Amino acid sequence: MQPQAPQPVLGLPRRANPLLGQPEENRRRGARPRRLPRASPSPEPLTGPAPGRDGAVGGRGAEPGRGPGLGPERGPGPGSGSGLGAGPGPDGATAPPAAAMAAPPQPPVMAAPQPAPPPPARRCRPSAEPLLFLATLSLGLQGPLATQYLWDRLGAERGYSGPNGSSPAGCGNGSGGPDPLRQEVEALVSRWNLYINLGGFFVGLFSVTLFGPWSDSVGRRPALVLPAVGMAVQAAIYLLVMYLQLHVAYFLLGRLLSGLLGDYNLILASCFAYVADTSDKRARTFRVAVLEACLGVAGMLASIGGGQWRKAQGYINPFWLVLATSLAAALYAAFCLQESVKQQKPAKLLTLSHYKAVYRLYTAPEHLSSKRKLALYSLAFFLLVTVHFGTKDLFVLYELGSPLCWASDLIGYGSAASYLAYLSSLGGLRLLQLCLEDTWVAEIGLISNISGLVVISLATTTPLMFTGYGILFLSMAATPVIRAKLSKLVGETEQGALFASVACVEGLCSLVATGVFNSLYPLSLHFMRGFPFLFGAIILLIPAAIVGWIEIWDSNPEYSHFSDASLSPADG
Repeated sequence: MQPQAPQPVLGLPRRANPLLGQPEENRRRGARPRRLPRASPSPEPLTGPAPGRDGAVGGRGAEPGRGPGLGPERGPGPGSGSGLGAGPGPDGATAPPAAAMAAPPQPPVMAAPQPAPPPPARRCRPSAEPLLFLATLSLGLQGPLATQYLWDRLGAERGYSGPNGSSPAGCGNGSGGPDPLRQEVEALVSRWNLYINLGGFFVGLFSVTLFGPWSDSVGRRPALVLPAVGMAVQAAIYLLVMYLQLHVAYFLLGRLLSGLLGDYNLILASCFAYVADTSDKRARTFRVAVLEACLGVAGMLASIGGGQWRKAQGYINPFWLVLATSLAAALYAAFCLQESVKQQKPAKLLTLSHYKAVYRLYTAPEHLSSKRKLALYSLAFFLLVTVHFGTKDLFVLYELGSPLCWASDLIGYGSAASYLAYLSSLGGLRLLQLCLEDTWVAEIGLISNISGLVVISLATTTPLMFTGYGILFLSMAATPVIRAKLSKLVGETEQGALFASVACVEGLCSLVATGVFNSLYPLSLHFMRGFPFLFGAIILLIPAAIVGWIEIWDSNPEYSHFSDASLSPADG
């Protein structure tokens, strides 16, 4: 006969509760249970009694109680089910708060995550456009006014009033033939322009390539302040010549001093380098076009205002504005413009390493194909800018002479029309980029340039001359495309050296343009006055062929494979 398991008998002492560590009999005799802090009532009301541990009914939830250590036997007594308090057990004793102890611990209350700090307010960063606008306004006022002043001074010394006199009838003698005295004055003005431009640009050719790589180390701001100060010095010397009636050779001195400090070409190159520092490759073409559009706006205002102002008050007051805008450009670069070079370091200025940096850019590129493209795009840029500089210098002389015989107000309108091509080219570039690659936009710009120069070379009336200016409405769309393509061929750390080389090319362009076109114009007066413009249109066929050939070469898979296969470790 097997012994039966002892059954719980009412009134007998119970075993020690393993959870509490003391017999429940002692608890009934006087040991009061430790009171726990009352929890907040449950949001959901209990629907029925829930038995607790040891047969006591109470506590949270419908949790089955256990017998006195003998198995999972439910307690028979009804419980209050009212939360964490102890209810009476079946023997009349107060049950301990075992349900509260058996309840799972509440998870710690996590602090609410702090909201992310708002992004810093985006501040408007000063850009290079206002600086280039001021410098171009100064140059746009100075160029035509200086040429007209030379015409008046040299013509007065030889007894010729010229078209800038009180009557435009001085343009011809009324017999239909050319005036020998007028042709002599034209040749003298062209020759002095040649001397001034040759001296200034020859000095600037070396100073720009010196200051450009130097700005990669010390920053762009010094390379922007110095040429602006040089332009102010040149304007001050021009004012002294006009006030004191000094010899026109002092114009050459002012240009040389400005060239020593970089001249306008260094401002142009540093501004493009600044844009390359602060823009990505996708938007660089349009950013360069916006920068060049500032050239058009400033030049247009200078041409219209300068011509009317000179007609009303002479030469001195407009040249005071030239001085003021040059000084304003220098102050803006010194105190308002933020530095775009991230890692600045001191560097010597007078060293050959700056010239070597420009030389290595073309002789030791990363890939052989990059070297070829750099050379070809630089050649196309050289020819395009040479024609642009050369024809621009001759526009005023061409309009002053017979048969156009323009006065100063028409000269101002003509210069404004030529500068308007910058704005129209910007709009055309933006629209054509929606459906064409940048290369074909440049080709359309070159076609516009060629057609306009051909019409101007044949212009004998004022309406036909302005028609030629109108056809040039997309002529400036090619230069920003070529600049952007050159910039994309080099790394991010070589942008300064690249635009220094572009500045070197531009200085060489001015040197060649001044020597070729200003020498060609006096020679062509006897058979075709517009021949230099026709010559420039023929030259522009070469960059059109270069740009188109590179695009076809890159788009053809066979040519691209050949170009990649031609790479060698020795090449780069």
